[in-house]
Order: sequence, then structure tokens, then C-alpha cells
Amino acid sequence: MRIAAYLGLGVLGFLTGVAGSLTQGGWFPLGVLLALAGTAGLFWGGALLTRTRVGAAAPAGGWVLAVLVLTMTRPEGDYVYAAGASSYLYLLGGMTVGVVCATLAPTERPLFAVDPVRPRR
Repeated sequence: MRIAAYLGLGVLGFLTGVAGSLTQGGWFPLGVLLALAGTAGLFWGGALLTRTRVGAAAPAGGWVLAVLVLTMTRPEGDYVYAAGASSYLYLLGGMTVGVVCATLAPTERPLFAVDPVRPRR
């Protein structure tokens, strides 16, 4: 169950990375803030859902994978990220949010864990 949650969070991280990459350049100040808020919400939500650091790192890994794929050059010469403050703020801010959420993640019992010896109250 936990592995499926991590895989699902990784896929959501990838989709959030694609959506944030397209949003951050559209509306300069608000697009970056919206994209970073979405990534922060997903990373912290994954940490709270699983109560592990991997719960924040799994969507962050999917986000990084999406961002790396979108920063590669294409044969047509097009880029998703323009050379400007918005792109750099999104890339550095997303990495920072991922590290902070994985570091500060609560490491208590997961919400969906069942202990056969000690029943839940």
C-alpha cells in the first residue's frame, strides 16, 4: 500500500512539474507564486499523508524529472523555460521547497498503517 502511495505521489509530482512549468511563464508574478504553492502543497501533503520523508521526496523526484525533461533542447529549437527571473525562481524555489518539506516531514506513524499487536484507538 505504501509503495503504491509513493508511486502515485511521484506521478502527481511529474504532472505538477509540467503544469507549473507551463504556468510560471504565463503571468509573471502570480504564475510563479501559483506554481510554487502547488508544488509546496503537493510535497507537504505527501509528507503528511504517509508520515515519512519519502512521502515528500517521491513527488519532489517526479517534479525534478519533469523539470529536467522540459529543460532539454528540442529539435525545433523551442524552449519551455525562458531566460528570465520567473524561470530561475521557479526552478530554485521548487528545489528548495522539496528539500524543506522532506527535511521537516513528520516521521510518526503513517495514517494508513495497522499494527496487529496494538489496535488503534
